[in-house]
Parts: sequence; C-alpha cells; structure tokens
Amino acid sequence: MPVASVVGDFVEFLSPSNLAGVLVDGLAKAAVFALIAVGLTLIFGLMGVLNFAHGSFTIVGAYVAGLAMVLVASSGDGIVTRIALFFVAVVVAFAAVAALGGAIETKLIRPLYDRPPLYQILLTFGLTLVIDEVVRMVVDFYGLQPRSAWQEALGTRPDWFRENHEFLGLTFEGMDLFEIFLGVVVIGAVWLFLTRTRYGLFIRAGSEDAEMAEALGVDVRRVFTVVFGIGAGLTGVAGALLMWDPGWGASVTVGAEALLPAFVVVIVGGLGTFKGTVVAALVVGLADATMTWWFQNVLVTMSWLPEVVVFAILVGVLIVKPRGLYGVQEVGGH
Repeated sequence: MPVASVVGDFVEFLSPSNLAGVLVDGLAKAAVFALIAVGLTLIFGLMGVLNFAHGSFTIVGAYVAGLAMVLVASSGDGIVTRIALFFVAVVVAFAAVAALGGAIETKLIRPLYDRPPLYQILLTFGLTLVIDEVVRMVVDFYGLQPRSAWQEALGTRPDWFRENHEFLGLTFEGMDLFEIFLGVVVIGAVWLFLTRTRYGLFIRAGSEDAEMAEALGVDVRRVFTVVFGIGAGLTGVAGALLMWDPGWGASVTVGAEALLPAFVVVIVGGLGTFKGTVVAALVVGLADATMTWWFQNVLVTMSWLPEVVVFAILVGVLIVKPRGLYGVQEVGGH
C-alpha cells in the first residue's frame, strides 16, 4: 500500500466527523459490553463461580423485555412514552431473570460450593443447554424465528433511535446515544450500590474474606443468593437493551454472541474486578469501533475481522499481564 495512501487514510480517520463517529460507536459498544459483563464479574468476584449460563440469562432477558414491549407498545407511540415503557420492561426483565438466578443458586449451585470448580462449570454449562432449548421450544411454538431477531419486538423501538442526528456539525445515531446513557446509568447504579450501601459493604467484605465476614455476623449464604440474583438480573437488563439493538436483537443465538465478549471483557479487566470490567469494556469497545471503521472503509469488508482484533487484545493482555489489567492474586476463593 503506497505511503501517500496510508497517510491519506489516517488524515481521513482523524477528521472530526469520522473520529467523533468512531468515538460514539466505541462508547456505545463499551456500554453494551459492560452491561453484559458486569453481572458475570459480580458473581465470580464474590462466589468464584464462572457462570457459563450467563449468555442464556441474556436470552431470557431479551425475550421477557421484548414480550413486555410488544404487549404494551400500543399504549403510546411518542418517544417519551416508549422510553418509559422500555424502562418498565427493563424492570420486568431484571426481576424475572433475578428470580431465576436466585432459584438456580439456591437449588443447584449451593450444594456444589465445597466441590472443585469443575463441578460448577459443568453445571452452568449444562444449564446453558437446558435454558437455550427451552427458549427455543417456546419460540418455535409461537411461530417466531429462533435464529434471527424478533422483528415485532425490534419494531417497538422509537423512530428517533433509528435515525441519525446532527449536533455541532457531527452526526450520531440515536441508538448509540441511548446505549451510552443506559450503560452509564446502570454501571453508576451498581457502583453506588457496591460502595454506598450496607449490603454492598457485605458483598465487598465477602469477596475479600468470606470466613471473616461470616464470623462478624454476615449471612454469607444469603449474600451469595442476592449477588447471584443481582448478577443474573443485570444480565436481563443487558438482554433488554440488546432486544432494541438491530445489531443483536432478541433471538436464541444472542446468548452465545453475548457470552464471548463478556468473557473477553472480564478476563482483560481481571476476573472479579468491577473497575477492571468497566475499563476493559472501554478498551474493547473503542478498539472494536476503530477496527470496524478501518476494515469497512480502508481494508477489506469482513464482519468477523473486528472480532478477531478483540480476541487479539485478549491474547496480548494475557501475555503481558496474565491476571488482567486490574486482576489480583486471589479472587472469589480461587
């Protein structure tokens, strides 16, 4: 490739319009990745459980939120009404998936705490197969396509989110701005919960030293159930957002698609570290958006190439810092 051409491409990439577009796209992707991964981080950070059913919880959240939106979307067509109904659907998805997660922790995972981690990995992987197939059977029964996005649920998204909007001469997609907003709100709420509430103190104490926390009167088993429920519920919130994102959508296949970036983010950031998850989501999201622009506008158009770059980041971080950016020697008892 001629040097002049490469310089020209860099100049075009650094133009305000392209740079702002890549930045907003990267922040939107980072928000989605953080929402998907934060529940996985909470569960592993306290309990040491590597939850392979995480992606399946995302499926449940996407379909529950989609069903809620389809049932009530006719109540109003205005953007304010639709957004208000969406947040109602988010609450419904959070409650449903949190209840499912709490039941799973109590009945299935709790008996395995004294056994090697392999038992928990096999159990959660088996749960993934069961939940995915149950959802597939329900979706097939109602005549929906399990492998492509549920168009009726996607159609409840306001028109403002489908359009591009100009601000200070720059163009932004409405859905990207909403994803950034929701990501900041949810991540901020989780941070406040962990650092400003009494129960958040119990969670942080349990992640540092569960035996000492229990000796001081903390009901660690109850904390485990609450954390697993909250972690699963946050995955349901992520599923609700994916239900409105045309790049994802509510489908049975979205679980596997969501699980991979979630694991990449938590490993790059450091297993079980909330701060590491947020920072890694920013790194991965911005890298993905940057390489997407280069592959689409300069190099070759192949949708899977930016994902290869994301996994290259994972490999590079593991070589330089095997514990991740903010990983510690022992997290979650492992």
